[in-house]
Amino acid sequence: KMLDKTKATEALAKRWYAALDTHEPTQTLVDMLDPTDLKMVFPEATLSGVEGFIGWYEGVIRIFFDEVHKVESVTLGAEKDGRIQTKVAVHWEASRWNPPAAKSDRILLTAFQTWEVTFNETGEAKVAKYTVDKLEYLPNSAKL
Repeated sequence: KMLDKTKATEALAKRWYAALDTHEPTQTLVDMLDPTDLKMVFPEATLSGVEGFIGWYEGVIRIFFDEVHKVESVTLGAEKDGRIQTKVAVHWEASRWNPPAAKSDRILLTAFQTWEVTFNETGEAKVAKYTVDKLEYLPNSAKL
């Protein structure tokens, strides 16, 4: 059963970042969240609930473009109360333009995160908690 949960969690991470890269409609990402007690901790904000996520997402897709997310690792930890602590490392590249700058900035980093993942009746993984633990910038990266 753990193998199934590992595959489901890896698939969730890949779907999540693919949706971020292509700026999918908000509902596509909301469908990957467990709305029960949802909490998301980003360097710039701590969000509670689906409404908090929607506000954040609809803001960042207006800031970042030419995004590339590549999942480097997904490591499942202990399961407690139906939630699995999961460590996710993702390489992220994005451009950002700060008017009136003549050019955009390129952000290049690896984000280390802890997710708490739940599973619905069909075994599909959902994000219940999402915390950015650390950002490691690559050389020549713009900073957030």
